[in-house]
Amino acid sequence: MKVVIVGGVAGGATAAARIRRLDEQAAIVVFERSGFISYANCGLPYYIGGVIEDPEELTLQTPESFFSRFRVAMRVRHEVTAIHPDKKTVSVTNLETGEEFEEGYDKLLLSPGAKPTQPRLPGVGLDRLFTLRTVEDTFRIKEFIDRNHPKSAVLAGGGFISLELAENLRKLGMEVTIVQRPKQLMNPFDPDMAAFIHSKMRRHGVGLALGHTVEGFEEKNGGVDVLLKDEMPLHADMVVLAIGVSPDTGLAKDAGLELGIKGSIVVNDRMETSVSDIYAVGDAVQVKHFVTGQDVLLSLAGPANKQGRIAADNICGGDSRYTGSQGSSVVKVFDMTAASTGVNETNAKKAGLDVDTVIHSPMSHAGYYPGGKLMTMKVVFEKETYRLLGAQIVGYEGVDKRIDVLATAIRAGMKATELKDLDLAYAPPYSSAKDPVNMAGFMIENIANGVLKQWHLADVDTLPRDGSVTLLDTRTVGEFDGGHIDGFLNIPVDELRERLGKLDKSKPVYVICQSGLRSYIACRILAGNGFECYNFSGGFRFYDAVMHDRCLIESATACGMDK
Repeated sequence: MKVVIVGGVAGGATAAARIRRLDEQAAIVVFERSGFISYANCGLPYYIGGVIEDPEELTLQTPESFFSRFRVAMRVRHEVTAIHPDKKTVSVTNLETGEEFEEGYDKLLLSPGAKPTQPRLPGVGLDRLFTLRTVEDTFRIKEFIDRNHPKSAVLAGGGFISLELAENLRKLGMEVTIVQRPKQLMNPFDPDMAAFIHSKMRRHGVGLALGHTVEGFEEKNGGVDVLLKDEMPLHADMVVLAIGVSPDTGLAKDAGLELGIKGSIVVNDRMETSVSDIYAVGDAVQVKHFVTGQDVLLSLAGPANKQGRIAADNICGGDSRYTGSQGSSVVKVFDMTAASTGVNETNAKKAGLDVDTVIHSPMSHAGYYPGGKLMTMKVVFEKETYRLLGAQIVGYEGVDKRIDVLATAIRAGMKATELKDLDLAYAPPYSSAKDPVNMAGFMIENIANGVLKQWHLADVDTLPRDGSVTLLDTRTVGEFDGGHIDGFLNIPVDELRERLGKLDKSKPVYVICQSGLRSYIACRILAGNGFECYNFSGGFRFYDAVMHDRCLIESATACGMDK
């Protein structure tokens, strides 16, 4: 059996190694357009910033090392220019020599990946305009910085690469501004959770121009003007386009393979395309979302590696299945960590799901052990069924392990109420006896049992201010004086029992505190005394962070704050 693989990196290289492990006699040829067959995409920004000093650390395998171990012919700087399914051959161009030839196959695996989205805008192609996707892109940016010592950069786009690059350019002393059309960074997060990411970026000197449309680029004063719709241009010494990626599927289209979202390759759960003996994996393929069942594109290394292994199994006569992607991801934001899995509240509602959420702010480990830090956790679940749909966490230590627990729970089909039952490791330096994941489960169980009724951030503007409800803030007087929502009465929770006579039992009570705990206790006191009570999800800390962020995005002048 002869297997030809188009593209290395995650999916292609993984498949090649797996095929060899399953079939020692197979002939395996990999054609890779770039000069690198297996490299760490996610590490590229850290090389630019000097965190990774040796460029060889970016290369996971070389053609020589791969051949030595697996006897796989790695043909770098070779571009496949056409697929001929009828003849079961591919046309190849040696980019070093210009030689053109055809290569036959029994099985063909496409792992072309995705390419940076290049908007058709005036000025695209300027020397000081970059994209960051490959090792070659990285070296080009690094060389430009080392040679020209730019003092400022504009990053167009607000995803993973943009955040990581912003941090690394700031470490080099550059002024950095991120500009993009959506009014938030990091689409896997809901806007309320993204507010914490925005705050961290601003605190580290990254300018955020959110909700602005880029209309073009112009060379000016030795740099680049980024032209914005209805706004003054942003000027910088260099610009990096990080507005997303598009499936690199020109070959598949020309060969007549069925295409899906944004021209991606349609595959079944065996990673088979619509054409016999042709498989496809990675960023170029359309997959099912594990939670919603909808067709999606998810450009992440983990799924690409899994798909490469599954395709290899099936090429070698097995029957492996890809059960879908759930988008588990984590990103370093300076000294903070942000992570998500499953679907967020926004996308769950777009998918037609009837959802609810809980938001809480636990410590990373036991409060009495030094060094604990707050994290903010949002868990999304389906009403009525309590199916666990997704989670987002922003914080410091311990964020990554909690998101992995929640990702596993989603994959296992657990209900959100069952999070309370997870038996998780505890020692004071690492966690609390009631782990933050358990705490989310307790909260959701309380909702299921009618013990907890919530009101949310979206309800703030619609709460009656005509006296028909009681608005109650149960923080201390000092906390209340430091900032509160207009119209709320302040009764500290520890004084509530003695002051119940001041409240009207005929009116529902909407309660808030700093994090949600004291207001929950207040609700139990009120409910035990015949009141109808609703607890604010997230607490005033959450409310203040989100509203402050919205204020900065919408109107810096009206808020009296700088962006």
